[in-house]
Amino acid sequence: MLRLQSIICTFSVLSVAAKSDFLARNCSEVREACSEKGFIFTHVPHQEIPGEDLRVCTHEHTCCTQEMEDKFGQRSKLDIENLLDERSHTLRSTFVSRHKRFDEFFLELLENTERSLNEMFVRTYGKPYMQNAEVFENLFAELKRYYTGGNVNLEEMLNDFWSRLLERMFTLLNSQYVITEDYLECISKYTDELKPFGDVPRKLKAQVTRAFIAARTFVQGLSVGREVAQRVSKVNSTPACIRALTKMLYCPFCRGIPGVKPCKNYCLNVMKGCLANQADLDPEWNQYIDAMLLVAQRLEGPFNIESVMEPIDVKISEAIMNMQDNSAQVSFRVFQGCGQPKLAEIQRSARGASDVLNARFRPYNPEEPPTTAAGTSLERLVVDIKEKLKLSKKFWSSLPEAICVDDRVTAGNASEENCWNGHTKGRYFPEVQKDGLTNQLNNPEVGVDITRPDTFIRQQIMALRVMTNKLRNAYNGNDIYFQDTSDEGSGSGSGSGCTEGCTTDMYSAATETPVVRADRSGPVEDSAVHLAPPIALPTMLAVLALALHQQWR
Repeated sequence: MLRLQSIICTFSVLSVAAKSDFLARNCSEVREACSEKGFIFTHVPHQEIPGEDLRVCTHEHTCCTQEMEDKFGQRSKLDIENLLDERSHTLRSTFVSRHKRFDEFFLELLENTERSLNEMFVRTYGKPYMQNAEVFENLFAELKRYYTGGNVNLEEMLNDFWSRLLERMFTLLNSQYVITEDYLECISKYTDELKPFGDVPRKLKAQVTRAFIAARTFVQGLSVGREVAQRVSKVNSTPACIRALTKMLYCPFCRGIPGVKPCKNYCLNVMKGCLANQADLDPEWNQYIDAMLLVAQRLEGPFNIESVMEPIDVKISEAIMNMQDNSAQVSFRVFQGCGQPKLAEIQRSARGASDVLNARFRPYNPEEPPTTAAGTSLERLVVDIKEKLKLSKKFWSSLPEAICVDDRVTAGNASEENCWNGHTKGRYFPEVQKDGLTNQLNNPEVGVDITRPDTFIRQQIMALRVMTNKLRNAYNGNDIYFQDTSDEGSGSGSGSGCTEGCTTDMYSAATETPVVRADRSGPVEDSAVHLAPPIALPTMLAVLALALHQQWR
């Protein structure tokens, strides 16, 4: 009996001691830390209170109220959004600024080239040129329309330009005859056979089409990269992610140790779970970057639109001179095929036109300083963007590491024993998960439903996939339009003028079946395309694409 009383007495003493120890703990450090972070709470406990009301930072005793935990959750959502915004800022600003610079460069290059051609042709050819200047104005208008996303077939447009130029020159050089519209239509039938402009149209067509395809597709690629980066950086976090972030960032406050930061590996598991869908963007993003780099190489080399456009006035003038040098032969062949046109009732002298057209164009000097646009050169722009593109590879899968090495977020590698492991101050033992959605099945920190990929991220993946395909075709000099029948969208963007939010919209289902032209004879009739059996369309596209590829080789 005496022994029993002794035991009861001992427990009573220990109980009093424990109660005395509990009452000695206060939450002053938590109150101070919350104030520094700008939190305003109705009430912050002066000493620890029972924690049965908490849903995330559950513990027997705590320095948090339910109101505090709720506001910690709200702040956690804001924290992750700010972290993503901060970490992606350089990437986003790179695409925004480079898209703007390239777009301005190409548009200004077109304007400078047209102005230069007009000034030189007015000075060289005078009145005959000014009377027919709309032929050249239409050429540049169509080039600009193509670049800015218009539905322009470059080959057909260039063929039409040379046909119109032939009609105007034939009329000028044969001004003693009455040249009717029907007669001009007959002339156009002999264009390929006569080759009145020599080999210039063929060479220029190849150079212009490849350069413009590369330029437009490259700027489209920058636009898509810009939009994807902006959209993915603002993806909403799931409730499970917010809960995990609250536990990682603010539960130390509730435990009375607000100064203890999360362990790095703990942070990695949380962020890999929260950013699992973003990480799944990485493979398609990397392929897109590789395709952009390939087209950049073309812009530096054989598809350099600057080197194509600068001497275009000289090349067109050379074609005009070829036409005039061979005018007698050309006229004779036309008269043979189309008949002798009637003489004008009052024959006008062709002296003025002939004399002016006889003026030779100034020789092109490649050492002259080029007409630079946007205060730079294409070569400098391409070198700059290539370096930036290379740095952006694997960006999305590296986000967790980038966030978790930030000493504002975690304790870092130097404090493995003195960091917050989700429960207390100490080492974090669970294994760090791999990247991507499917690898989060057993994530110990974030509940991730691996069977439900984020629809919005999948849309961005599809946008990148479509753009990558266009870039690869542009690398080969092809401009192939196609329709993707998947629900996630398809289509093509514009080289310029793509407004905010255009990435996903531009890949919505096309309203018309796209046409691939494998020859230069003219457009494929719409009816022929629509009457083709659906099952034959992929085969037809593949055959035509191969033919087009072989043609450009």
